[in-house]
Amino acid sequence: MVAKQEGKVVMAKVDIDDHTDLAIEYEVSAVPTVLAMKNGDVVDKFVGIKDEDQLEAFIKKLIGA
Repeated sequence: MVAKQEGKVVMAKVDIDDHTDLAIEYEVSAVPTVLAMKNGDVVDKFVGIKDEDQLEAFIKKLIGA
């Protein structure tokens, strides 16, 4: 889904077992948790598994498409 955005979206995966400091800082208490960030600030997030249509809607909302 991210690859389809042609560079408008970048994804980073963080292992919260190795980076508990980030999990605490961003209040991640369940996996998967997806945080959408812009300029270092969280602008949206979701917890749990989403289907392809839900992921597409989430990304389109973020990029204003």
